[in-house]
Amino acid sequence: MTRSFHSYAGDVRAFLTLRMLGAHLLMLVCLGVAGGLGVWQYDAWQEHRAAEAVDLTELDPVALGDVMGPDDAFPGDRVGQPVELSGSWLPDATVFVSGREVDGVEGFWVVTPLAVDGPDGPDPDGPALPVVRGWVRAVDTAPPPPAGTTSLVAWLQPTEGSGEADTDPDDDVLPQLRTADLVQHVDQDLYGAYGVATEPLDGLAPATLEQLPSPGRFTALRNLLYALEWWVFGGFAVFIWWRFVREEQVPHGAPAGADRVRSDA
Repeated sequence: MTRSFHSYAGDVRAFLTLRMLGAHLLMLVCLGVAGGLGVWQYDAWQEHRAAEAVDLTELDPVALGDVMGPDDAFPGDRVGQPVELSGSWLPDATVFVSGREVDGVEGFWVVTPLAVDGPDGPDPDGPALPVVRGWVRAVDTAPPPPAGTTSLVAWLQPTEGSGEADTDPDDDVLPQLRTADLVQHVDQDLYGAYGVATEPLDGLAPATLEQLPSPGRFTALRNLLYALEWWVFGGFAVFIWWRFVREEQVPHGAPAGADRVRSDA
């Protein structure tokens, strides 16, 4: 049966009673508050992650000892931090790291460990920090490794660990700058980090940074969960409103399913 204009008008009036208007208003308030608070928490989550991923490479250099010691784990909030260091080169421990691209050309990093000076001065047998001196297209074009002492500035980076195995541990070419591979070439302790010289050394081409700061997986996770909770609450408010409206449209005392019969009429 086709419903008349008066029937539709009656439905509209029932939808706009004082009781129903109160329910509509309450739903809109709950939805607005939940949505707004959810967006606020989501923005806080993004801001915290952006703050953790700040680029440190343009900061003024600080002493290596102010950032980490030889036995310290790498500080995750110092990726790319410029550090000042001085020490003695270990030329016999020079290695080449393959698969490094510069301007679309694949080549090698040239890495020589530097035995960092101790509190009492140079210590050639002390803990060493691998230093990326620069980049070359081919190993046989690399200049001789340096000897003696030096002072330099380098961007601090965490050692790599992609899991790629060194298929020939007897040569000087490594697939990644990983401590487990480097210890095969160095006879002393190593820092849990490496440095990329801010100015290429010995006429080498500059090496590009492989790692820049990235936010941790669980950074500000609480804010993200709060945002989801608020949005779920907003969805629940809409559901309660929808159920209330449907029940109000059914005459009191009507049998179960009457709302469906009425809507199909």
